[in-house]
Amino acid sequence: MKELFDSVSNDCSKLVTKKYSTSFSLAVKMLSPKIRTDIYNIYGFVRFADEIVDTFHGYDKEVLINNFEKDYYLAKEQGISLNPILNSFQQTVNKYQIPDKMVAAFLKSMKADLYKTAYQTKAEYDAYIYGSADVVGLMCLKVFVNGDDNRFEELKDAAMRLGSAFQKVNFLRDLKDDYEVLNRSYFPNVDLGKLDTNSKQIIIDEIEEDFDFACQKGILKLPVEAKFGVYMAYRYYRRLLKKLKSVPSEKIMDTRIRISDPMKINLLARSYVKYKLNIF
Repeated sequence: MKELFDSVSNDCSKLVTKKYSTSFSLAVKMLSPKIRTDIYNIYGFVRFADEIVDTFHGYDKEVLINNFEKDYYLAKEQGISLNPILNSFQQTVNKYQIPDKMVAAFLKSMKADLYKTAYQTKAEYDAYIYGSADVVGLMCLKVFVNGDDNRFEELKDAAMRLGSAFQKVNFLRDLKDDYEVLNRSYFPNVDLGKLDTNSKQIIIDEIEEDFDFACQKGILKLPVEAKFGVYMAYRYYRRLLKKLKSVPSEKIMDTRIRISDPMKINLLARSYVKYKLNIF
């Protein structure tokens, strides 16, 4: 029966989330059970697209991502796919009326990673981040507000800024792999081979502005079903940024920043106390 297949598909997206990101999985567990499945489904889709362009070396990545895109739109049209990740994602897309333009923007940024190695202008940089991160925040917001268009409009700028902050932290954390392995340089007008203190500080200041806006204008106003899970993700990324700030610019390419599992549990406990006391 279709219901069983859909349940299996949802389980696959949940498994992808747990295997690929323990930190994101922890944040999703802090969401209401009513919306967890749909956030897993969004993550499964974006993770597989990202893996195609980032890690499937030795395969024709362009063919893979194009087929993934075609199969998604066919799944959306037919309401089913034998690819369980696409099947679960199309359920969420149709349930919350996530517009095609969001999915198209995301896939456009993913496909850019196949050939674009440097971003020379802020406009190019912003366009990439919009597609790779901001729209993912907007997809999740569609789930969080559950059809409340007025609330979506109120919170969409904050959702985009939070997505931008997360992505920029990832760029800063993954400088070595992006630059040396994937031959990519996302930050415009920055020589990553000679990253200096001033350039690093400009990047950090920009990220902190995004975080502050997202927290005050968005996280505090989220529906209760989503608020603590998003706040947990926010606190995790702020902790990553704090650790990145402490690394000298000349050593950041040689330092892999991560949050240990015990620290994640500690962060969860402290975040819960702050959340309950309304100390943001």
